[in-house]
Amino acid sequence: MRILVAGATGAVGRALVPRLEAAGHEVVPVARRAARPVDVLDAAAVRRAVARAAPDVVVHQLTGLAGADGAANNRIRTEGTRNLVDAALAAGVRRIVAQSIAWAYAPGEGPADESVPLDPAEEQPRARVVAGVRALESAVAEVPEAVVLRYGVLYGPGTWYAPGGAVAAALAGDREARFLGGTAADGSVTSFLHVADAAGAAVQALAWPPGTYNVVDDEPAAGHDWVPVLAGALGVPAPERSGGRVPWARGARNGRARGLGWSPERPSWRTGFADQGL
Repeated sequence: MRILVAGATGAVGRALVPRLEAAGHEVVPVARRAARPVDVLDAAAVRRAVARAAPDVVVHQLTGLAGADGAANNRIRTEGTRNLVDAALAAGVRRIVAQSIAWAYAPGEGPADESVPLDPAEEQPRARVVAGVRALESAVAEVPEAVVLRYGVLYGPGTWYAPGGAVAAALAGDREARFLGGTAADGSVTSFLHVADAAGAAVQALAWPPGTYNVVDDEPAAGHDWVPVLAGALGVPAPERSGGRVPWARGARNGRARGLGWSPERPSWRTGFADQGL
């Protein structure tokens, strides 16, 4: 198939493009830092790029995380996704595979599956994050064969959690380190995902039934469990264990994706944090 990858130079995109090519697909990369750069916030430019590519499938891996600016990332989710979907529909594209997140669910006990609604929170900045996710998923659903991949917190090359990244700097005491997220060793639960496993799921999702899928590893974990392991893998001090839990930080279940044959090469952060290469 001819596949347009939007966000081809991001952490997932860099892992995804070679996998698609190895599977025999023709890849058309679209990104701000590609050979032919495209600003996804420029609706006309996106429409031209998609029309020129004439893809069979669009894969949406767009983020705006480089500067750890939540507002900029939210704008990519809303305006960037809107532009990409409009361009895909104008070009007659019937299938889209899109990156979303697995930590926008409503608060509750235990990891969330896909039947759990998105969080109705009114408190900021949580409400803005969820509104961006809702806008992204709603726009993508306009494409006839829409597959939404709700990724866990990404680690591996090109992410904040990689050796030498922002999380390592923050744990080492650098107050200027910028990333979106937290490193509290408390009871808040996170589901992680290596970028290689995210890319692998995106390749398989080309053939999945339309719908929404949690794409996370097998072990949701509280901060007091995963933070010390990450710190040890990064060679930096671990913070002291603390109490409490953020109610919406509950992790996610990957049973639906596993039921279609996907499985993470790194099923647990316990070994994955120490082996972050591709």
